Amino acid sequence: MIKQELLDILACPKCKGPVELDQQKSGLICRTCNLFYAIKDDIPIMLIDEAKPLDQEQES
Repeated sequence: MIKQELLDILACPKCKGPVELDQQKSGLICRTCNLFYAIKDDIPIMLIDEAKPLDQEQES
């Protein structure tokens, strides 16, 4: 589980905007870029090349 302190300082590598934890706590979402960054072994993978486009399924 990612601590709130880490979430507070993380930013989207593409737009430098805020990211938020998705409801399943499986990744981080950048609403500005509409991208999903996965979390693997409690480590957010904050690479633009690894990000997936956000779709309706991941938003809920």
